[in-house]
Amino acid sequence: MTANVVTVSPDHSVRHAAQIMLDHRISGMPVVDDDSRLVGIVSEGDFLHRSELGPAAISPNEARGYVKGHSWKVADLMTSDVVTADEETPIERIVMLMQEHGIKRIPVMRGQRLVGVVSRADLLRVVVAAKFDDDTAAGDDAIRRSILTRLREHAGVKGDALTLRVSNGLVHFSGTVSSQRERDTVRVVAEGVRGVKGVYDHLYLALP
Repeated sequence: MTANVVTVSPDHSVRHAAQIMLDHRISGMPVVDDDSRLVGIVSEGDFLHRSELGPAAISPNEARGYVKGHSWKVADLMTSDVVTADEETPIERIVMLMQEHGIKRIPVMRGQRLVGVVSRADLLRVVVAAKFDDDTAAGDDAIRRSILTRLREHAGVKGDALTLRVSNGLVHFSGTVSSQRERDTVRVVAEGVRGVKGVYDHLYLALP
């Protein structure tokens, strides 16, 4: 997570919040009150409803839409129903929350205190820092068994119509697959096994 969090007050102006986001090159930030309690979050998406962008940005015949579009206060623009996590929340749960709620950042709380924010950029850092974790033993036979196991148990590919041969770390696939996606899955699984030096695709797509 990012611990040095840029925040804004609900009493600040909408224009001031926009300037902070531009200055810090961020797409959203928590809103905290005078007691440092989290009261909302404001993001680029909230600004899509502003009257400054033209009449089409305002939700017609909707009181809430008018308020978000015309009020000068962050309190009226922000999203107050905030999805949060605590410091012990696993990264898998963070990802699930982002997917479920269609959000890009999640404030991290320690009790009632804001201690950080996890954003999609933080998830990219996790991907970059991840270590290659593979316990496949050395040798062509071990590579072949590992590929077949991963195809069945992790990728959902039965491989009944596949022929797999491994020679000096070079993987050769032949046979038939049901779709291009299955073909790509077979290749990606093989490329992810330790000891594989190359993957050769001799597969055919089954006719519909």
